[in-house]
Amino acid sequence: MNIGRTVFAQVMDHLPLHEFRRCVDRYHGDYKTQSFSSLDQLLCMAFAQMTYRESLRDIEVCLRAQSSKLYHMGIRGGISRSTLAYANEHRDWRIFADFAHALIGIAKDLYAHDSFITDLNETAYALDSTTIDLCLSLFPWARFRKRKGAIKLHTLLDLKGSIPSFIRITHGKLHDVRILDELIVEPGSFYVMDRGYLDFARLYTLHLLMAFFVIRAKTNLRFRRLYSHPVDPSTGVLCDQRIVLSGFYASKDYPEKLRRVRFVDAQTQKHLTFLCNNFLLPAQTIAELYRCRWKVELFFKWIKQHLRIKAFYGTSQNAVKTQIWIAISVYVLVAILKKRLRLDSSLYTILQILSLTLFEKTPVIQVLTDNDHSFQTDDACNQLNLFDS
Repeated sequence: MNIGRTVFAQVMDHLPLHEFRRCVDRYHGDYKTQSFSSLDQLLCMAFAQMTYRESLRDIEVCLRAQSSKLYHMGIRGGISRSTLAYANEHRDWRIFADFAHALIGIAKDLYAHDSFITDLNETAYALDSTTIDLCLSLFPWARFRKRKGAIKLHTLLDLKGSIPSFIRITHGKLHDVRILDELIVEPGSFYVMDRGYLDFARLYTLHLLMAFFVIRAKTNLRFRRLYSHPVDPSTGVLCDQRIVLSGFYASKDYPEKLRRVRFVDAQTQKHLTFLCNNFLLPAQTIAELYRCRWKVELFFKWIKQHLRIKAFYGTSQNAVKTQIWIAISVYVLVAILKKRLRLDSSLYTILQILSLTLFEKTPVIQVLTDNDHSFQTDDACNQLNLFDS
């Protein structure tokens, strides 16, 4: 007798399947499909991400071992390595990209009231990219160097809840600063970037769109100081200046005034210089904003360590993008689950627990909140001692 629902099915209940069906219809994902639908593909790939399956054969063996539970997990089609490979190869990756953005919209609403800096009420984003190395002989479309293949994952991370707001997958040769041209800028928001994005013409565009930026300055910056504000050296702020650029091209690209803040890290004693177009926030808050930029680095580290985005199940561009977008969807789904169930555990802990309990028929809230890790020893144990004391 089948009693209860699997943990996997309960987790998938948090997916807005009506949005997924719209994405499928938009790109005709199930056109002439008889057995293995787009939803079956999503669920199989999500299972592979949650349990860290290493290959298509691994996915096939694990799911077929639980064939009696697949129907109740929502998987209706037959599971085979060739079918899943064909779906990843030919089914449009934009289906899963659009669905990931739908999940991101849900997660952003859930984390909208979280705060990470007490003096900041505006939305803040961190922009950065990470390189994913690929074997050039297997992925010839991803040429990066003469004997090396790679793709880049450009991410705009909402610092409230560490939710990716914008993701772009490009070839490895694309310079980071060109992503600024593709952003849909939110007026009043802060964009925190490393000095790899320092392009004064593009920063001036952000300024004209009523957005704020915090970016690390280069050491060869040419400027003229207009005014110095008083600072408290005990906070780590060394100077807070209002400047104009004096370089020939830089002054034409950014003709307005800028704010220059120098800060020393108390732990590493490293001196950092920031440029900003906001003149109202305290200088220490500007430095704290840039420190929070590290969250995007932690996001890249997390998905590379705990999801499958460095080793791929297919070699085509469509298969690679499909796998990455489903991995992003799983990350956002875990974040949604954490917020809706009001869990105190980290995303890592939640994912690890789910990886071992997906086939169990236990309420998911009980699985994720039963954190009794204490071990009881029986004093009357009959086990003999190996060494006599």
